[in-house]
Amino acid sequence: MDKSGESAAGPEPTASHLVTITFRIRRFNPEVAADAEWEDFTLDIDPKDRVLDALHRIKWELDGTLTFRRSCAHGICGSDAMRINGRNRLACKTLIKDITGIKDGKGTKPVLVEAIKGLTVLKDLVVDMEPFFQAYRDVMPFLVTSGNEPTRERLQSDADRARFDDTTKCILCAACTSSCPVFWNDGQYFGPAAIVNAHRFIFDSRDEAGEQRLEILNDKDGVWRCRTTFNCTDACPRGIEVTKAIQEVKRALITRRF
Repeated sequence: MDKSGESAAGPEPTASHLVTITFRIRRFNPEVAADAEWEDFTLDIDPKDRVLDALHRIKWELDGTLTFRRSCAHGICGSDAMRINGRNRLACKTLIKDITGIKDGKGTKPVLVEAIKGLTVLKDLVVDMEPFFQAYRDVMPFLVTSGNEPTRERLQSDADRARFDDTTKCILCAACTSSCPVFWNDGQYFGPAAIVNAHRFIFDSRDEAGEQRLEILNDKDGVWRCRTTFNCTDACPRGIEVTKAIQEVKRALITRRF
């Protein structure tokens, strides 16, 4: 607290700043019931708070059994990806005021929160991420070189680095992959995130396994399954041009130039 009584983060919201919002959460507990059900929670909350703040309030004050993933709470770890009002988002980056109308101190409609699609729901908002990470591992997401270890850094020009800069931003949140209609219908598809991470190394001038990765993605469950709906690009919280990266991998497969 400073001398004025305010915290270092700023003044605490007063009652006049708060609005009444209903959060409608799709709950699932396999130990209780075979099917998921919607459950409503009503909070008086600052509309500038994030959905993650609301979930914390619900878990800490209303229902300690609510289950969800989160870690850094700053849009870096990607662990709190979920469907909010029907769209994949990070709960820690989504402000309440941006997803619901407010009239007379109340939300005009409930905020819908559910688990991302295409992956098995384990409990509430938590899904089984293993198929997602297996696809990531399958594309060899690491630098492959031959010869002796270098005695200094592997130098790279600014232009060569810029070639794959966009796809280095991936935080493996699965928002893109779980927004893909092809992935919803066929979990064997590598999915956008795996292709993005393959792109990051295929176009790295220091790497020597580009051809190998291209052959992996040339599989029937690989890059050709993409239908260019742009859902993945729209869902990416890091602003990666996912669809563009997928098209560049397709082009590299045809031309063998990368």
